[in-house]
Amino acid sequence: MITAETKDGFAVELSEEALDNVELLDALAAVQDSDVLSLGRTIRLLMGKAQAKKLYDHLRTEDGRVPVVALSNALGELMESFRAG
Repeated sequence: MITAETKDGFAVELSEEALDNVELLDALAAVQDSDVLSLGRTIRLLMGKAQAKKLYDHLRTEDGRVPVVALSNALGELMESFRAG
């Protein structure tokens, strides 16, 4: 297991096997190419549905939305935190 964390303190354990997935790589490449529609799929492939929901809830605004920019930034921070570790 790999621990990843956002700057605001959201922490998650990621399976090393989840990282060894060409579909995750494809989804990350799509996000890199500004395909925001791939963002949710990327998060689910990386974290699984239950942990993705926890991240969404962590980022949720008072009016119930999960801002795209906040999710995108969180994904980047998570990727950086375990890449650097």
